[in-house]
Amino acid sequence: MARLQTSKKSKDEIPKISKALCEKMIADLEKARRPVLQATKCSLDNSIYSPGKGYLTPGPKKVSSELNVSSVKKISRSIFMLEILLRNIDTGSVNTKRELYYMAKGEVKHNKDLRVLDFKDQDESDSIVDFLCEMIECYREDMNCYANDRGGQTFSQCLVVHETMPDGKKAVIDLSKLGTSPFQPKNRPQNLTLKAKKKIDFCLVIESEGTANTLVSNGICKRNNCIVVGSQGVPSNAVRGWVKRIQEQLKVPIYFFGDLDAYTIQNIFRTLKAGSAASLIRNADYSAPEVRFLGVLPEDIKKYDLADYTVKSDNASDLRALKKAKDILANDPFFKSPKNKKLASILHWLIKEKRRCEQQALFTVNPRDPIMPEKIILEKIKKKSYI
Repeated sequence: MARLQTSKKSKDEIPKISKALCEKMIADLEKARRPVLQATKCSLDNSIYSPGKGYLTPGPKKVSSELNVSSVKKISRSIFMLEILLRNIDTGSVNTKRELYYMAKGEVKHNKDLRVLDFKDQDESDSIVDFLCEMIECYREDMNCYANDRGGQTFSQCLVVHETMPDGKKAVIDLSKLGTSPFQPKNRPQNLTLKAKKKIDFCLVIESEGTANTLVSNGICKRNNCIVVGSQGVPSNAVRGWVKRIQEQLKVPIYFFGDLDAYTIQNIFRTLKAGSAASLIRNADYSAPEVRFLGVLPEDIKKYDLADYTVKSDNASDLRALKKAKDILANDPFFKSPKNKKLASILHWLIKEKRRCEQQALFTVNPRDPIMPEKIILEKIKKKSYI
């Protein structure tokens, strides 16, 4: 498959591209031609995985919307939402996706001429925002739109963050002086510069924010020169951008610790490491290709006598994840790559054995020793028991 030769458009380019796009639509209408909007197709069948880059990139496929009876609402909504986003760029205003939904809904209900554009729910307006970004080939953050403004809760006794504020001023955050409170970066990792107070040995990204907090409460950051990040399940763009920043600026080993199940590997870890098919144009800046899967690994179950269990036939979510795993193995370029065959082998194991093990199983290895999970994690890092 041919590679898509494209590059992300800067915020300064967006108004010019948008104006040219609208002028082309008007010219087509004046000449009795049907305007056509084209966007990068962000889906698995247009995803390319390059081991050298380490993240999913878009192929050449496009999604075209030609003005007709079935597409008139989508195209009209796109131009309507584009005007709101361009206004934000012009004024410097920032809004979340949810705010844009209510702003748009308020305008269409207030103006009877716009009521045909009304959104039934936020998914409809979100899809328009995504379509615009895929069409212009820009990040929604460049349009001052944020889906989730919070990065993962982060703890460390060794990390200092320098933030450039919107007004140009600098803020300095020493994580060792936050007490029991975590540092939670905004979804603007490009504004952050990271410095180590002393040598940092590793960064541990944990699937469950609660488990991350428990390890910190039990003293993992006091006994180790490390960074602990809670990813809050499937990592948001804010979490992914933050971990990418840690990878690029600190050059420390990054390990992911989470459940042994198909959902964790194919939805959570893959998204953190290589991005997702739904965000092909943004994976370059919102993925951390060097992160390693620390566990739980299948061999950990026997080695540490972990409490795993069989996936029951009435567990719909687990069965869906296993069914999806078969499709992923057959069609996902990330898991089809020889570089990731060990991760793929875990999915094969899960499909065959139909078992799973929670990350919290480490807490029951020796219930009388609250730092046993930390000991196991450190042992796995030392012995390179990761993928």
